Amino acid sequence: MAFEALPRDPSLADPLPDSPWALLARWLDEAREGSGMRNPDAMTVATVDADGAPRARVVLCRGFDAERGELTFYTNRRSAKGRELAAHPAATAVFHWDALSRQARIGGPVRWASDAVSDAYFAGRPRVSQIAAWASEQSEPLASREALLAQLAETAARFGGLEAGDPVPRPPHWGGYVLVAERVELWVGSEGRAHDRAEWRRELPDPAAPVLPTRWRVARLQP
Repeated sequence: MAFEALPRDPSLADPLPDSPWALLARWLDEAREGSGMRNPDAMTVATVDADGAPRARVVLCRGFDAERGELTFYTNRRSAKGRELAAHPAATAVFHWDALSRQARIGGPVRWASDAVSDAYFAGRPRVSQIAAWASEQSEPLASREALLAQLAETAARFGGLEAGDPVPRPPHWGGYVLVAERVELWVGSEGRAHDRAEWRRELPDPAAPVLPTRWRVARLQP
């Protein structure tokens, strides 16, 4: 069989699109609707610690702005990743949709989401998750699971219980992060390692600007 005859996903056929975001948005929709994956919004976010060592963990993408080229996730800002992002506000996120043989890497500077955005997202979370955000000192040592459950129970009682009670406000140390893409790499798997791989880059003079650059440089990469 010739390589030309290998079955392939045509997503990255020539000519490559000027911007990666419409394609990435379609991939995310297809992962949500037809892949059968339990967490299609899961992405690995990599940062660096104080010693320059890489650290990575899986979080959920909870905001996707195709117009600006931004992703949003939420976490405790006192956690390890929160401290790392405070010291070095940049990250790379990776989506891997194994069932679709697709991968996306998005890298760039990171800024805090606004209080209004963080408040709105927190208000829509399940009550048990809201209480846990107050109870957990994320990334800190813990004596035992029993100690964790005691923290959770004590915090639930403070707000009037798990089922009902006082409204649970957003903790001041918990909120959103916005990853502003300056580079995006999309990958489609194929037999015989004849994978399709392309990278888009753009300049970001001010990642917090009201209007972000929409001009990207695109290149096809060797698999």
